[in-house]
Amino acid sequence: MMTNPALVVALDFPQAAPALDLAARLQGVVPWVKVGLELYLSAGQDLLARLKDMGFLVFLDLKFMDIPNTVQGATAQATRMGADMLTIHALGGRAMCEAAMAGRDMALAPGQTPPLVLGVTLLTSLGPQDLVWNPHGSAEDLGTLTVHLARSAQNWKLDGVVCSGREVRVIRETCGASFQLLTPGIRLPDADAGDQSRICTPVQAARDGSNFLVVGRPITRADNPVQAAWMYLGATE
Repeated sequence: MMTNPALVVALDFPQAAPALDLAARLQGVVPWVKVGLELYLSAGQDLLARLKDMGFLVFLDLKFMDIPNTVQGATAQATRMGADMLTIHALGGRAMCEAAMAGRDMALAPGQTPPLVLGVTLLTSLGPQDLVWNPHGSAEDLGTLTVHLARSAQNWKLDGVVCSGREVRVIRETCGASFQLLTPGIRLPDADAGDQSRICTPVQAARDGSNFLVVGRPITRADNPVQAAWMYLGATE
């Protein structure tokens, strides 16, 4: 299933100034930017408002995982702040995931488009050796667990999941066309993998059915970030 995925640039900076500087350069080039833990803790809600004012859709990637009541409140607050997409950990279970959706829905303003709530399956930095309950696990074990978490997330009414490119095809086949798949660890062929264990090219992710491709350092640390962004955008066309 070939898709036309949206490019999400990860603004992985420790402070607001360089993040906003890069965002200004990327206006009109990419539709989405991602704000993660480090940047959010530094710049907070004001940064989201400024990015929204610049015309970006904002992916707030804080990966909530706590007791259901806490996650419900956190998801409600993220919705009020104007996040267009946010993450929780699918490993938090049914009650937590259902609470997250309830928090989103209760916080919607009249006419507001509901933010997508995606469940994180397994971080793309993890490999089979990181399955602490099965330290001799295989890549197949890792993939099986990821698909199980995706199917569970769908049953719990989440909008989609975050998964590595290696699992996109089987999750798409399992969960259908409307389930949203976001893929980090995206690299052009022969690019440095960095600290990612399970990477994927933009072309492969698009062919397998991913809806969103997250790219950070290959763009943010490039000599010409705009040119780098265009290279990733062109890679799936």
